[in-house]
Amino acid sequence: MRILVLTNKIPYPAIDGGSIATLNLSIALAKQGNEVTVLAMNTAKHYLSADQIPIDLREKIEILAVDVPAKIRVVGALRNLLFSKLPYTAERFYTTSFSDKLQSVLQENTFDIVQLEGLYVGLYVTLIRKNSRAKIIYRAHNLEFEIWNRAAGRSNFLMKWYFNKLAKRLIKLEKSLLNQYDAILPISSKDGSWFTQNNAKTPLQITPAGITKDFAIAKASRNETDLFFIGALDWLPNQEGLLWFIKEVWPQIHDNYSNLKFYVAGRNASAETQALKAPNLVFLGEIEHAKEFMLTHGIMIVPLFSGSGMRVKIIEAMALGKIVISTTMGLEGNSAKNGIEVLVADDVRSFLEKLEFVLSHPREAQNMGLAAAEFIQQNFDQDLIALQTSQFYKGLIQ
Repeated sequence: MRILVLTNKIPYPAIDGGSIATLNLSIALAKQGNEVTVLAMNTAKHYLSADQIPIDLREKIEILAVDVPAKIRVVGALRNLLFSKLPYTAERFYTTSFSDKLQSVLQENTFDIVQLEGLYVGLYVTLIRKNSRAKIIYRAHNLEFEIWNRAAGRSNFLMKWYFNKLAKRLIKLEKSLLNQYDAILPISSKDGSWFTQNNAKTPLQITPAGITKDFAIAKASRNETDLFFIGALDWLPNQEGLLWFIKEVWPQIHDNYSNLKFYVAGRNASAETQALKAPNLVFLGEIEHAKEFMLTHGIMIVPLFSGSGMRVKIIEAMALGKIVISTTMGLEGNSAKNGIEVLVADDVRSFLEKLEFVLSHPREAQNMGLAAAEFIQQNFDQDLIALQTSQFYKGLIQ
């Protein structure tokens, strides 16, 4: 099959959950014998020059990039608020430059499948229909409106009003596109239930983000008795959760374990995050190799109270045999069992209790890490997910 993947950012380097999910599946689909082309927006925020994409990657899949600034501007947000019915988060990705390139690619090539990575590229469905007979697949990385609904609940009056309005527009857009696709690939069964409950009449197949074979317990892994956090620090849920943990939880942890260190890694940190000072807090900012960072450190902390979809960094850490202490919301889309493969904590007290258990029961903690790795191998194998996806696609086009 010939598959065209549309995405609102170049999925390389694959250092955030969305990019990892897009790139891993694209490469795995190519391994199944499919010819895969990725048409990506090259945004100002994640800009990448063509020569930065490795040759060995370009030999596996074709990557085409279109400059789309997609900058968040106050004037643009106000204009959208007053004169548009589309959510601003989506509208800024709908551009003439991308439309023109997409049209030419569709007219010059014959594709069997056009795979939309996320809601925002769903705005191009009409253009795709006019220029191709390919089946259009919506790969839903999350329910975008949930992020803003949940963020509204933790915001001041003005931001709460805006976030709620944005969420309502996102729900309307999501519902308006539901039955314009030929199939939907929700990332979790929870998200799949939402589509079904909202009268999606198209075929659905749960397609989680997958882990490649190189993410496995390595002999080089050192389960140090330290804590770490890794995630995009320009993503609101990560910002909120990390600030809460550092201000509310970390001081009490430090009082009990004065030698324990907390390492924080992530790109595009806000000034507020970078300015945080706390004993034994080591802020690294953007790092080059996420896997090596996780291998070097011990216990992953995921203090998320908003967001949607699934956290790919959690399944990567679990695949490496790491202990993960996460909020319930952080584990959405991941059916790992509390106390068996992961530990769940939703408030200050429970974070302290779970950490105390890990530090005082090293043998049980090691077994939990092994169980986590086994769980990921059985449930998130990228090659198996790609095989199932290929078979699903073949059923659609026959």
